[in-house]
Amino acid sequence: MNDQALQSTDLQADTGRLLGRIQTLGLVGGLEGGGVCRLALTDQDHEGRDLVHGWMRELGLATRVDQIGNVVGIRQGAEDSAPVMIGSHIDSVATGGLYDGALGVLAGLEAVQTLNDAGITTRCPVAVGFFTNEEGARFAPDMMGSAVHQGSLPLVEALETVGTDGQSVGSELDRIGYSGDVPVNELVPRAYLELHIEQGPV
Repeated sequence: MNDQALQSTDLQADTGRLLGRIQTLGLVGGLEGGGVCRLALTDQDHEGRDLVHGWMRELGLATRVDQIGNVVGIRQGAEDSAPVMIGSHIDSVATGGLYDGALGVLAGLEAVQTLNDAGITTRCPVAVGFFTNEEGARFAPDMMGSAVHQGSLPLVEALETVGTDGQSVGSELDRIGYSGDVPVNELVPRAYLELHIEQGPV
């Protein structure tokens, strides 16, 4: 950790920038009257994934997509060690809230940009990620991506899951280009933080 990092307690996130990203993502699958509909692995989820994945790359994160479609971007630290991870999800229920899930992911990107702007190198890497099908509105069960990641749901079972419209998770991951080749259990963070708001269509 450098001297600047040791004196970084006065760092301030740019809340306007964070809200701007939340609102921009909220336009993807936005509903008349408020709220969003980005069911997992639909065209709207695909567009949202591409948007957030692009922001990760713009911030210099090394991105990876695992076999269940979880996306993680990593900012290198001074040590090559397990990262501190910040994340959540960007899929929604049929009438989801603007902040539900998105806050947890985009707050992580804001933390990374704040560190970048201040020229701070953290001791550990910092990872920002979003998990596939956390809501379970199209494919049951919910929390699928995180369950596969931590081993409580077998990958093959998840990929073979058929949704409410007759499509499978595996085929839809292939269709939208998010069927990754990184093993689902390869990344093990040293700590995980999720800012989360359970919310209706606001």
